[in-house]
Amino acid sequence: MRLRSKIQLAALLLLIASTASWPGLSGFADSARGTGVSREIQQEISTGRQLEASRQWLDAIEHYEKAAKQWPDNNSLKLGLRRSKFQFSIVRRYSDKSFRESMLRLQEAEALQIYDELSQTIERRYVENIGPTSIVAHGTESLWLALQNKKFLQTNIPNADKTRVTALCRLLRESYWNKPVRYHGQARQVILEICRISQARLGLRSAPIIMEYVFGSCNALDDYSSYLTPGRLKDLFGNIDGEFVGLGIEMKAELGKGMLLVNVLPDSPADAGGLTPGEYIVSIDGTDCRNMSTDEAAERLQGASGSRVILDIQGAPGTRLRQGTFIRRAVSIKSFPIVKMVDPSEGIGYIQMTGFQRNSTRELDAALRKLQQQGMRALIWDVRGNPGGLLDQATSVLDRFIENGVLVSTRGRNGQVKDVMRATRPGTWRMPLVVLIDGNSASASEIVAGAIRDHHRGTLVGRKTYGKWSVQEVMHTRGNAGLRLTIAKFYSPSGRNHAKVGVSPDIEVPEPDQSRTYYRSPTDLNVAGDSDLQAGLRALRRQMAQR
Repeated sequence: MRLRSKIQLAALLLLIASTASWPGLSGFADSARGTGVSREIQQEISTGRQLEASRQWLDAIEHYEKAAKQWPDNNSLKLGLRRSKFQFSIVRRYSDKSFRESMLRLQEAEALQIYDELSQTIERRYVENIGPTSIVAHGTESLWLALQNKKFLQTNIPNADKTRVTALCRLLRESYWNKPVRYHGQARQVILEICRISQARLGLRSAPIIMEYVFGSCNALDDYSSYLTPGRLKDLFGNIDGEFVGLGIEMKAELGKGMLLVNVLPDSPADAGGLTPGEYIVSIDGTDCRNMSTDEAAERLQGASGSRVILDIQGAPGTRLRQGTFIRRAVSIKSFPIVKMVDPSEGIGYIQMTGFQRNSTRELDAALRKLQQQGMRALIWDVRGNPGGLLDQATSVLDRFIENGVLVSTRGRNGQVKDVMRATRPGTWRMPLVVLIDGNSASASEIVAGAIRDHHRGTLVGRKTYGKWSVQEVMHTRGNAGLRLTIAKFYSPSGRNHAKVGVSPDIEVPEPDQSRTYYRSPTDLNVAGDSDLQAGLRALRRQMAQR
């Protein structure tokens, strides 16, 4: 199974977008009313708070993100988004079996070793200079939020007196919020002090407290750095390797309805069993999942290869349920799920690329040979919705189209050049090229867009890309967990970094009405109804007519 959500080698460089974090720490108090706040903004804030109150964190995130784009200067919307993201992260941790059964059971000394290792790694490797005060402060903030989180409380101190919990939160705000910390030893002292107070007042063990400092520390970093539970680390490498054991679905919880199937991967157990995007899973092995979180349902769907799971599935709300039995097995994620000629008469081929995985270059070579045999004379390369992947694969696939010169460069702390990657051989494929991009084309996809643009190698069609221009390294840590850490920023061949800006298309196409999923089966490619693809075809035909 693959969950939808907008990382063995210590030196592995990745470019994958993840849940954002915030660098500052100023507290969460805000007011829906204030000078210059319109009634429309007040309504958006009120709706967000209602979603927070009902603990619909993912819906709250989506709501605040949409509203914040419309009113980017409103602090109440920014703070609502921050609260919701952090609370969602806590819920995900406590819904993760690997976290509960390993990290949460650590002894105090073991948990502190993890924190020490993390803080020292941040100091040595992170792309920016971050002091211990900020790292500790974000851990305190995470603990403060966790003490207001239902899952945290139920797991660790289910019978705690509410007034005592409130009093501890007040103490954290009054005495430890942004408390100055000069060095790592002092950070340890602060955390241990809070452990002793929490134990005395609430009977709260040290491990869950220190884990909030571990995971919360990464909130002091950029949007893409995060600490990974053993389960998340395993899932990440499954995506990188292009294979995992499961049913082959992307899903999202919708309260009261069940697990919405966002997508079904081709050649998967779910695909073979007739599941289709838009349907809902309402029961898993006889247990109703209509009010579960995505992660709670995901835990029930996990299992060994060859094991069975019985699902109750519903189409539109109110329609009759149907039941199916599915056998979990290894599912391969194709980097290029769609390879076909979209205009045989003109010799125009099409490839859809959904990720940059270990086998992407090999898949690309096979796809191009297949299209060449079918008469390809021009190509549309679709990286819409492609969230990124491996840096070496991004440069390797680009090397198939760019004859010489710089493909991408990276710079680490203080802007020092870390690496410059160049085309290593003459470009084999010199045909006219169009690259389709959109707001979900991120990181490695943007390396492609930036290089194609700077080398004048093709035409970019669609909408501005996501704007993630940084490089992550994934490191194994104690207890089979992991750290995804930003160690560099990357730059296009002309030396530009498009972080938070994105790469603009040469030909802009308005956003389509319906949302697109990352994976589609070949039968889902609607050439006539895809406005981006139609614009790409027109651009290629003009190029070919001028040759």
